[in-house]
Amino acid sequence: MFREESRSAPVEEGEVYDVTIEDIARQGDGIARVEGFVVFVPGTKVGDEVQIKVERVLPKFAFGSLVE
Repeated sequence: MFREESRSAPVEEGEVYDVTIEDIARQGDGIARVEGFVVFVPGTKVGDEVQIKVERVLPKFAFGSLVE
């Protein structure tokens, strides 16, 4: 049980990633995955291929923003 929490996320705050938006969350944010790890990206839609900057990383998911 403890091991799961200590496993680090495959994304880091402040880093930029190329992702494809695969799904839409109930709140309307786009959902991308980096090595299976969920990143919520507001202002995107399914099929968008975008560059995102990770803003905040939590144990089970992260939040990113579009890189202009």
